[in-house]
Amino acid sequence: MVQRFILLLVVCLLSVPVAGAAQEAPSVDTDIRAATGGAQTLEDILRRQRGEDIDSGFRSEAVGDPSIAAPSTEQLGTLGGASDPELWRALRYGSANVSSQVKSPGADLLVQDGGMRWLTFRDGPLRIWGGYFLVGVLVFLALFYLVRGRIRIEHGRSDQKITRFKAVERFAHWLLAGSFILLGLTGLISLFGRKGFIPWMGRDAFAILAEWSKWIHNNVSWGFMLGLVMVFVMWVIHNLPDKTDINWFLKGGGIFGKAHPPAKKFNAGQKLIFWSVIVFGVSISATGLALLFPFELPMFAATFQKMNALGLPGLFGYAPLPEALTPHAEMQLSQLWHAIMAFVMMGIILAHIYIGSVGMEGAYDAMGTGEVDLNWAKEHHSLWVEEVEAEAGKAAETATPAE
Repeated sequence: MVQRFILLLVVCLLSVPVAGAAQEAPSVDTDIRAATGGAQTLEDILRRQRGEDIDSGFRSEAVGDPSIAAPSTEQLGTLGGASDPELWRALRYGSANVSSQVKSPGADLLVQDGGMRWLTFRDGPLRIWGGYFLVGVLVFLALFYLVRGRIRIEHGRSDQKITRFKAVERFAHWLLAGSFILLGLTGLISLFGRKGFIPWMGRDAFAILAEWSKWIHNNVSWGFMLGLVMVFVMWVIHNLPDKTDINWFLKGGGIFGKAHPPAKKFNAGQKLIFWSVIVFGVSISATGLALLFPFELPMFAATFQKMNALGLPGLFGYAPLPEALTPHAEMQLSQLWHAIMAFVMMGIILAHIYIGSVGMEGAYDAMGTGEVDLNWAKEHHSLWVEEVEAEAGKAAETATPAE
């Protein structure tokens, strides 16, 4: 009896690995999809819903095989070896042989699979984090104002004025600023319209708003680019870095104290804003032109090629970037980069507006009338005041007396 029990126990123990192996075998993806005839499984659908990566090769490669089709001359002959689903998969994954009489870029691209990735990012991270970023900047500026208060003119206003900006400089500034505000507002309407505006104003009203927003956005962009060029030409010489900028940054620009570090016509903070506007503005303009003229100004494939040549993706642990992009992918990347740069620039401009209005006493006069209070100028731009007074003195000395 005991021998039979021991023998039975040994048989049970030996059968455990065999049963385990039999249970593990069906976990192979090929076996699972073989049970579904090669179609996707429930696990594929669940992983896609969770946002996980899946191997889509079982679909992208299932595009039919003309060699297995019976000749059309036979009784059961067909016109090809691919079914309609296989044909659409080939179109989706770019393996179909498509020809078109239209010779414009992208005319033979019927289905672009990457468009869903663009749409998911646009409607997800771009809109969500972009909105949070702008709200965060506004909250930070409000808290900063409550803690720091308005930066006052330490010695109060004087009875003297000094010319800071000429009329043409103020025109360029307001052209750039006004056009950017319109571009920012209309861009936000386009990005947030479906989720933010339609629910409370209706589709018909939003359709009118969206149509006018698009018209304004497309046409005001030319004023923005003109203002960007004018500002760069007139002010670039005054925004080149120099040793006074180091001292300005070390003292925090006088924001947290009463003593303001010496500065020329533009201090280090204004130089930082200037170059941010130029760099981001040029980037926004380039991608904006690509969107205004679809498929005519591709730039990302060439940019990715240069980045790969420098090995930049590898430095951050990424695979080489794609160097062959469809015209549609170029447009989608242009739209995403256009929006990202616009969000960053809007945050910078909000801080600039704050300092030039409620944040600092006397700052608005520089772009309002072009003349600022002399005490304000000496406190914030003492080196520039010295330069202006020195030039005025030289002009007075060389002036010819009236006869």
